[in-house]
Amino acid sequence: MKSGDTDKASPNTKQVTGAEIEETIELLKKNTTQINDVIFKKIPTNEGIVTMVYSNSLVEKMTMQVMVLIPLANHLNQIHQISEKIDPADKTEIISKLMGGQTLLYFHDANLLLSIDTYSASTRAITNTETESTVIGPQDAFTESLQVNISLVKRRIKNPMLKNENRIIGTESNTEISLLYVEDIVNKENLEILKKRLDKVNYPSFPDVSILKQLIEDNPLSPFPQYYMSVRPDSIVHYILDGRIVVLMDNSQAAIVCPTSFMDMFISVEDYYNRWTTATLLRMLRFFGFFLTIMITPMYVSALTFHPEILPYELLLNLQESRSKVPFPPLIEVLFIELIIEVLREAGSRMPAKVGQTIGIVGGIVIGTAAVEAGLISNILIVLVATSALLSFLPPIFLMSNTSRFVRYIFILSAGLFGLFGQMLALAWLLAHLLNLSSLGTPFMTPVIPRKAGDLLDGIIRFPTAFLKGRSGISRSQKK
Repeated sequence: MKSGDTDKASPNTKQVTGAEIEETIELLKKNTTQINDVIFKKIPTNEGIVTMVYSNSLVEKMTMQVMVLIPLANHLNQIHQISEKIDPADKTEIISKLMGGQTLLYFHDANLLLSIDTYSASTRAITNTETESTVIGPQDAFTESLQVNISLVKRRIKNPMLKNENRIIGTESNTEISLLYVEDIVNKENLEILKKRLDKVNYPSFPDVSILKQLIEDNPLSPFPQYYMSVRPDSIVHYILDGRIVVLMDNSQAAIVCPTSFMDMFISVEDYYNRWTTATLLRMLRFFGFFLTIMITPMYVSALTFHPEILPYELLLNLQESRSKVPFPPLIEVLFIELIIEVLREAGSRMPAKVGQTIGIVGGIVIGTAAVEAGLISNILIVLVATSALLSFLPPIFLMSNTSRFVRYIFILSAGLFGLFGQMLALAWLLAHLLNLSSLGTPFMTPVIPRKAGDLLDGIIRFPTAFLKGRSGISRSQKK
């Protein structure tokens, strides 16, 4: 029996009868009648007949041979050492173990039911990330295997205080998740809030951790993601050591970081590998680029519809000349080209990689040129929309790119209805909304209105590494 399972088996002191186990085996057969990969096999051994139950789609043949068949034939003591004794009365646990890739062994003569962890389903190899690629730093990324992902974190944090608590969620899928945190650093209140929210989750299936993220957010109606997601182990390790809690899910590549601030959405782990001057420049580009991408095309609408006097005379002449053949008002013109860009972006992402890139480039050039020559849009608007689209890809988190795309339409409609006044109303709404958001009960805009002055050293301006010794205020860590 495993040393870690001793405590589980010790309370089971009542004598188990063969009839109880036989009943359990029959129940398993009944519940798996149409599951063709569940195998029931009787094997003769020195201790009598042993019934073996396993799912051959979750257990490799070599693993079964080495861990079960050879020990059953020659080394029965080894079976008892690596197995866990289970109570036949707990039908739910037994079915869960079988569906989780464990092998059940029923020793008929000894009236003993054991389980061995033989899960060995094939998993994807550790490769580079395509969504968060960097030039400097480690290049490995998480896979869809929970155990592999935990190992990638533990390779970087060799600390016994690093805890990983596993839980099962999903009323139908029974998906396994793991909470990772450093016990003597993490804020206990944050940990309890997260656990309570996970306990309240009632959802049938979790194909990806992003679904769980939406269910545990403070404000699920907000267009802004309230938790940071990453597929990079080095980025996740950085946040764990900062006192945050990380959620990993089986069959999902990404990890969730709780809690998260607004500024975290514009920080890449590569910033810490670059010199502070380069990192500061890149952070400024990402941060101010987010506001530029939602303001450039609305400004075009405002200027041409309500406030032409804010433009220099020469630029106004150029705009009027480029729009002389355009039959639509600026609002319709901008919405038209923005929707064309969205269609190209979506079509390119759904096609094979090489075809998608070609469609995006060629389609953008051909449609843009043809639209200008046909007099449907102005050539200056093409430049503004292309710049706005490029700026939307600056945040390292793709979810923030999607957010900027959505928020931009609010600003465009506000500019078309009320001009600059409408834009300022939309901006006031945006700032008020961000200030009202929270992540795991912590204000979302913490670094802008910092809990401590040290947060300003690692915000839009990233000070040299020698100054970055304190943990962030949003983590409220035990060790400062």
